[in-house]
Amino acid sequence: MNKQILFIEDEQALQKTLGGVIEKEGIKIISALNGENGIKLAQKKQPDLILLDLILPRKDGFEVLKNLKSNEETDQIPVIVLTNLEAMEDIQKALRLGATTYLVKANYEIKEVIKKIKTAFKE
Repeated sequence: MNKQILFIEDEQALQKTLGGVIEKEGIKIISALNGENGIKLAQKKQPDLILLDLILPRKDGFEVLKNLKSNEETDQIPVIVLTNLEAMEDIQKALRLGATTYLVKANYEIKEVIKKIKTAFKE
């Protein structure tokens, strides 16, 4: 497949678990544990997709999304938000800022997340 995903998530256990499953699908994972590094890596590595948590140290996911979508180097990269925030205003805000998909962690199994990623690659 030769695709790469930037996974911006501060929870190392989830990074490792989900990252491992994604890599088994033949997709390379680049990890960032905070929003600031996530933005830098997005600009430097130009991933095919970004998986983004909203609750992050340094810069929260909304700031990251705003930054990515206002930068011509990164504005075309699809962003899937993967978070625990379920409030409708958070969902609407993320989508308004340019997220392509919004997934609440508790509502999705890993295989469903993989399916969403593959769908995003085809769009």
